[in-house]
Formats: sequence, structure tokens, C-alpha cells
Amino acid sequence: MPNPVLQFQILSKNPDETAKFYSDLFDWKVDASNPVGYRKINTGSSEGIQGGIWPAPPQALNFVQLFAGVDNVSAFVQKAVTLGAQQNIPPTTLPDGDEMAVLLDPHGISFAVWRRAKR
Repeated sequence: MPNPVLQFQILSKNPDETAKFYSDLFDWKVDASNPVGYRKINTGSSEGIQGGIWPAPPQALNFVQLFAGVDNVSAFVQKAVTLGAQQNIPPTTLPDGDEMAVLLDPHGISFAVWRRAKR
């Protein structure tokens, strides 16, 4: 399986202001109707990838994160750690059945691996 970038995520200490900025700038549609505070972005295009805005924890900086698609989240986390990555969020199953984990590469750059649930 190739490992495409499936989505982007913006982590922001001011997620509502960030959502308004990008919505006003690019006319992106932002949907915050979920119980976990995630703001799903629909760019309105079939090109490229979709994304979202997540509230950044107080100790974190604002940043953009890419999610690479994998067929086995745990296996890729183990491989990444072997290659020098650090696990930030362990493999986690989300309410919709998708699974993800967040890591830091050996240079401290945050990225995530993602497995979509079979629908």
C-alpha cells in the first residue's frame, strides 16, 4: 500500500479565530459540530486534501501536521520509533473507527499516521 498524505491538521491555541481566518481567506467551510472540539475543514475542492483545526494544548506551539495513510498504525509506530522517532500519542481508535498515532520525527517535527476505518 502506498502511504499518501490523507489530510492536514492545524493545531491552534485560538481554534475559533484560526477557523474564521481561513474560512474568510479561502472560503473554506468549517464544521465544529462534534463533541471533541475538532473543526473539520472542507476546502470545497476535489483536488488536494481536506483537513481540520484542533485546539492546541497550552504547552504546544501553533503548527500544521500531516497525516500519512498506513495499513497498520501500530506497525508504523514501531518502525518510526526504531528509526529514531518519538511517540506523542499512541495508536488510538477514534469514535468513527479510524485509528491514528502522533509522532515526532528525529528532528522534532510532528506528524501522524492514520488508518481509515472500513466503511
